[in-house]
Amino acid sequence: MAELRFGWHMHSFPVDGSSAPTFVEQIHHTLQRIHPHIDSVWVDDHLMPWADWQSKDTPYLECLTTIAYFAAAYPSLVFGASVLCQSYRNPGLLGKMVANLDLLTGGRFIFGIGAGWMEQEYRAYNYPFPPAGVRLDQLEETIQLVRQLWTDAPASYAGKHYRIDNAYCAPRPEPQPPLLIGGGGEQRTLRLVAQYADWWNIPGGTVSNYAHKLDVLRQHCADVGRDYHSILKTWSAEAIALAPTEAEAQRIAAASPYNNNTLIGTPEQVADQLQAFVNLGVEYFIVRLLDFPHTDGIELFVHEVMPRLRAAQAERMGTV
Repeated sequence: MAELRFGWHMHSFPVDGSSAPTFVEQIHHTLQRIHPHIDSVWVDDHLMPWADWQSKDTPYLECLTTIAYFAAAYPSLVFGASVLCQSYRNPGLLGKMVANLDLLTGGRFIFGIGAGWMEQEYRAYNYPFPPAGVRLDQLEETIQLVRQLWTDAPASYAGKHYRIDNAYCAPRPEPQPPLLIGGGGEQRTLRLVAQYADWWNIPGGTVSNYAHKLDVLRQHCADVGRDYHSILKTWSAEAIALAPTEAEAQRIAAASPYNNNTLIGTPEQVADQLQAFVNLGVEYFIVRLLDFPHTDGIELFVHEVMPRLRAAQAERMGTV
């Protein structure tokens, strides 16, 4: 069992009415305090706020250009897309963009991708929004096409939805960046994870839900002949209200618009809640703290929650 790793789920839009330049400074303010302690930063791939409770004219940071900017500013950190919508970029262009990011960051990019889901955004930006089954077919073709582009020169691929003809991607990423597939669909998404992914992520949800998804993934791995343990399991704690006292954590949670299975409590209480996921096999947490743009919560997390979890894991490994 590898050491637990932790990433910060960067907020992609301000929730306090800040302007775009102020919001960027808030992100810098946070990263300047936590970058020596965390492993990675994760950025959503949307074009406008995904939350129903947030005005759509709120400033929003596009995923890949944001990662390029902050990766240059914080060279000790890995950056991941959480997760790229396969529909939003021509897959050949996407393969080139990811290869370029891999080059410019010195291999510090995690290629997270999903099938896409936000119909309102698709319609607003004039992307076709086919049924989920078609979008999953497109996701599989995107993965196959990009890997073909990274393997052959020239590369050709002809799918039902996407194609390239004698395309080049130079330089090609060597080694290829880890492929993370996000989502929990039990019939198709988790089968695609078993077939193609290096990492798997699902955002939010309960411990029992995560355990069930792992059982489904384990069966898909058996069906396709994949080593279940070769897939790195990650979990996104989408909403953590953390404070020195439970009462203060409760106040933070009550004041926040985020309400996706919020983890609430003191460092010891939040560590206990996350430990339940570690016990299932999670090796990588991606966390969003609800008091942003304040840094009290995330600093408490890196200085008190992370050491608790790592110490518990070390003790557990020492008794094996």
